[in-house]
Amino acid sequence: MNLRAVFGLNVQRLRRERKLSQEQLSFISGRTRAYISSVEAGRRNATLDTLEILARALDVEPQDLITARAAERRTGRSTKRSAPHPTD
Repeated sequence: MNLRAVFGLNVQRLRRERKLSQEQLSFISGRTRAYISSVEAGRRNATLDTLEILARALDVEPQDLITARAAERRTGRSTKRSAPHPTD
């Protein structure tokens, strides 16, 4: 999973955990709802400034938005490839 997708999934997960709509997060962060939607979908390449703004709006540390482990819990998938099984 690429970093942009991890970032988007984490923003979406944290927004939902806080029971915020995209519209509410857009108001808090000063970004548009369309921008929030495209970030969550992994279509937007956010700047470091936006990373910091969204982290502040969601009341988390910036690294919480880009840590694959946090996104992995939401999808139930590991972001690391496992080694092939010896019998494969």
